[in-house]
Amino acid sequence: MRKLACLLLSWAISATAQSTFTELWSDFDPRRDPLQTEVIKEWQEGDLTLRSVRFLVGTFREHPARLAAFYAFPTHHEHRLPGVMHIHGGGQRASLDEVRMLAAHGYAGLSVNWGGREMENAPPESLNTDWGIVDPTQKNVAGYNSTLPGPKQFYTDHPSPKNNNWYLLTLGCRRGLTFLEQQPEVEPNLLGVHGWSMGGNLTMYVAGTDNRVKAAVPGVGGSGWRWEKQPFIEGSAAQEQIAGDLETFKNTLSFESYAPHIHCPILHRSGTNDFHGRMDDVYRTNQLIPAETRYSFTPHLNHRNSPETSVTMLLWFDHFLKGGPALPATPESHFVIQADQAVYFEAKPSQDLPITHCEILYSVDPDPRARFWRHATVEAVEGKYRAPLLNLLPGRPVYAFANFYYKLPAAANLQPMPGFPKTIQEICLSGILQKTPSDQLAISTTPSPQMVIANFPEAWQDWFTLNGEHHTLWQHWTRKVTDPLFRGPQGADLQITLTMAAENHFTVVLTENEWRSYRGPKKTYTCTRTIPGQNAPQKLILKLSDFQDSQGKTPASWQQVDVLGICAQNPESKVTPIGLTWQGPLPTFHQIAWIKN
Repeated sequence: MRKLACLLLSWAISATAQSTFTELWSDFDPRRDPLQTEVIKEWQEGDLTLRSVRFLVGTFREHPARLAAFYAFPTHHEHRLPGVMHIHGGGQRASLDEVRMLAAHGYAGLSVNWGGREMENAPPESLNTDWGIVDPTQKNVAGYNSTLPGPKQFYTDHPSPKNNNWYLLTLGCRRGLTFLEQQPEVEPNLLGVHGWSMGGNLTMYVAGTDNRVKAAVPGVGGSGWRWEKQPFIEGSAAQEQIAGDLETFKNTLSFESYAPHIHCPILHRSGTNDFHGRMDDVYRTNQLIPAETRYSFTPHLNHRNSPETSVTMLLWFDHFLKGGPALPATPESHFVIQADQAVYFEAKPSQDLPITHCEILYSVDPDPRARFWRHATVEAVEGKYRAPLLNLLPGRPVYAFANFYYKLPAAANLQPMPGFPKTIQEICLSGILQKTPSDQLAISTTPSPQMVIANFPEAWQDWFTLNGEHHTLWQHWTRKVTDPLFRGPQGADLQITLTMAAENHFTVVLTENEWRSYRGPKKTYTCTRTIPGQNAPQKLILKLSDFQDSQGKTPASWQQVDVLGICAQNPESKVTPIGLTWQGPLPTFHQIAWIKN
């Protein structure tokens, strides 16, 4: 009994000692232990030197943990180079393409292999990441939301945030910064970090704990309050269940506790509908950052971004690590509610670069993962961009933001660059996401449903396309049908008007409850049709009964459809038809609409 009491006392003391951000990180010095660097392989590619390396993270319960990585730099350089560390996402691995791109642009690039997958182009017996007695990889998923000891995250024998995977991975990435600053090619006072998805999470952790970072670019990750239950109109959804003391987790591991400690400039890149770094929480978290921030959001995308968003990363590092041109400031924006209750959104951009165009997007859907973004009609007047927000709904808040597209600075010298389109000419910077509470809007009339979903080509702005030029894999998707204004009426059919020169078949997809588990289970229904070829527009009419899920069931109505897709092949099929090729040119779509029987 006395032994148990002492054990419980030690747990309480430890929990108290690590109950805040500062207490958690006060005893870790990323420079303290020798790196014990191993160069596994070195080779040349043109003017680039590349290495596969491994270094010591630390020793946990007498077992060493080592992290493998790719390192690259331009072989011939006149002065020390800024260094940038890349942190891969979940299920991914250290990236040769990433370090090649960074090195080709004049950086010393490091890509750490925290997930432990086999290294690219390496034989199976090659040295790789070895976490020893602990395992913060995705083989130990429970360790990301826990502070409890366990067989794989047994950093300590008592509840502690040091048991958490994110803590251990942050140690490894901070040791990556130590590796960079110790390389003879690197200027140690000019270090940056960027990552995608889980790597975006780690970018925020590293930027918040290590003042050696002078610029950071998280992507689709690093938004706070992930433990919080989110209320929506049709129910509420929990994000993450935490094992262990919730208050300790919030104060030591949740991103809102790291944001106030980030003193380097942050550029956040994402899609507006990302499931992992929810848009609303990204802005909410970054408001706590005392340093300079920018945003670049690609409309409609989930866990992807556009070339105009992607390219902002290099420009961010070029400015803060090389002294290159600055990105324009975040546009000012606000709602304008007139006496007659007409609602406008107004944005004023920075004029640091020539503006090619502005888009103002708004939504009446509180769920950032599933919402459809309407494009407003924008008018430019005296340096401001203004748009009416039409067909608002009673009792619903309005969300809006502005994207400004600027001409790519001539000094950027980004082309040709691996991983970037050769034709890129613009960059996208986003304004702050604004929300007007529903009680500020005296909306009393529900607008009539719109029967026309899309008139092309103008309506492509409401869609996102995957593999657009691929004749057998093209896919077009929209969330427009989840907007109450465009939902399918009871008893309606779906009509697609198109021109297709040769006979082909394609699949139409309906997804119910995408990201809306609070409304019901996700279900996917498909309908594949063979369309005869002709050089004139033809109409394809589909009924609800034409769609089936994998069990042969049909949807009850259009009302819970969140996503509509038109695809060259059935994306739900596990088998790709052998030898299937699209005949003739790609289809030209003219209109998609609901029609009454």
